[in-house]
Amino acid sequence: MIRIKESELILNPDGSIYHLNLKPEDISDTILFVGDQDRVEKITKHFDTIEFSTQKREFKTQTGTYKGKRISVISTGIGPDNIDIVLNELDALINIDFTTRTIKEKLNSLNIIRIGTSGSLQSDIPVDSFLIGTHGLDLNGMLHFYKLKDICNHEIENAFMNHTHWNSNKARPIVINNSLELERIFESKQTYKGVTGTAGGFYGPQGRVLRLAIQDSELNNKMNSFLYNGLRISNLEMETATIYGLSKLLGHNAVSLNAIIANRANGTFSKNPAKTIESLILYTLDRLVRQRNYFNNK
Repeated sequence: MIRIKESELILNPDGSIYHLNLKPEDISDTILFVGDQDRVEKITKHFDTIEFSTQKREFKTQTGTYKGKRISVISTGIGPDNIDIVLNELDALINIDFTTRTIKEKLNSLNIIRIGTSGSLQSDIPVDSFLIGTHGLDLNGMLHFYKLKDICNHEIENAFMNHTHWNSNKARPIVINNSLELERIFESKQTYKGVTGTAGGFYGPQGRVLRLAIQDSELNNKMNSFLYNGLRISNLEMETATIYGLSKLLGHNAVSLNAIIANRANGTFSKNPAKTIESLILYTLDRLVRQRNYFNNK
């Protein structure tokens, strides 16, 4: 077995993984991702017990039980670069032996559910609704640093590039499926579905203009009108495609649940975003315990 060098797998003096400050026993195999560290306790306040809590930089983790189900909640911070740190370190916690610094013979899988906020690109997906990302559309290029194997959907990607007249100076877009098993657990009459676009920034990369001109001022409109075999781009945010891509490559299950707090198509914003997020949190926790058998068998 190849031993991973200290410079590549970095451990803290207490044996925890470098950025997340976690040891293998600190996490559940069911993990909720939130971007904002302050949102961790907005979820865990509903728990029956909290057995573990830590924070290093923006990465805050709490593990506890909700109606008998052990769950970890982790704040990832914003953007694909932070997701790269979080997912690689979580995978290391369960699939690398920290003593020998070797990859374990038997690999384990995590169930990762993102609870986030997002802006809709479609006028018929209103603010204060819930949306499941069936696919992640990587617009930022981070995933190109990995060998992508067979996780891409080249036909959708080509259709998207043709439709938007994609600038060749930008990274090629990548489309990655979610975990269909997890999607089925969280879908209901309350949820919308669509392709979630993942940008590498909040302003220019999502078409917002303050003082700087952007390369393609019509890109959001082009994304809004894109349609491929019934698939349309429903919303824009900064994490989902990276979560889906790295999860697929590492063998984990992932789904992204979005509280829609803005509608970019009609220019509206939620009157009470905190209430919408709280509703999505409770919806997610309820679905987790309803499907206890699925998660207990993973």
